[in-house]
Amino acid sequence: MLEPWRTGTVIKIENETSSTRRFWIQVPEIAEFSFEPGQFVTLDLPIHEQKNKRWRSYSIASAPDGTNVFELVIVLLEGGLGTTYLFNEVSVGTEILLRGPQGKFTLPEDTDKDLILICTGTGIAPFRSMVHHITKHHLAYQNVHLVFGCRHFADGLYINELKALQAAHPHIQFHPCYSREAEVPAGTHKGYVHPVYEALTENGNRPANFYLCGWKNMVDEAKQRILAMGYDKKAIHLELYG
Repeated sequence: MLEPWRTGTVIKIENETSSTRRFWIQVPEIAEFSFEPGQFVTLDLPIHEQKNKRWRSYSIASAPDGTNVFELVIVLLEGGLGTTYLFNEVSVGTEILLRGPQGKFTLPEDTDKDLILICTGTGIAPFRSMVHHITKHHLAYQNVHLVFGCRHFADGLYINELKALQAAHPHIQFHPCYSREAEVPAGTHKGYVHPVYEALTENGNRPANFYLCGWKNMVDEAKQRILAMGYDKKAIHLELYG
């Protein structure tokens, strides 16, 4: 059943990078904003007369915590009406019409395989929600690998937080990848995400579920590479951004 439209209030905003912001939204009319990690919300922004041209969907970046507050992480898109409004017009106290949670991009029921989460940019949002949920509830997945790709160190999202999570929970492995840096420190990867998950799965020799979230070019290439390693298409779950 589709959730009703509700009014949310922005209660906190922080810059994560020069072009990315974190928005915390509270939904005062309910005691708990209940959702599954990986789901998204749709915002109805005052940017167009037609309803369907005002709607923008964003994955929830926080894990369920029993409160009526959730977090979004949003990148400013050049010429984008939605993100321009969010960055230029929204401040603490702004009310936003929203609907959610929605979506079926959620954790698999079978926990006896490696879980490979592959993303670029703000596609990290649903996976941040997932890994915090897994650790909080001690879910018995095998190795959980979060492979995150961006261009430069300055584009990294939640880097220190996810490194700390890995240190506290060794079965959660964080693999940041930087495609435009000449040199990278130990524990990170130079280049794109694809060689990383291929090595982690021993080129198809480890049972795994794959979750892909990010820009279309990355998701399309990853899907083809995973199928080429011999995995069934049912093991691949997609969420496109942009």
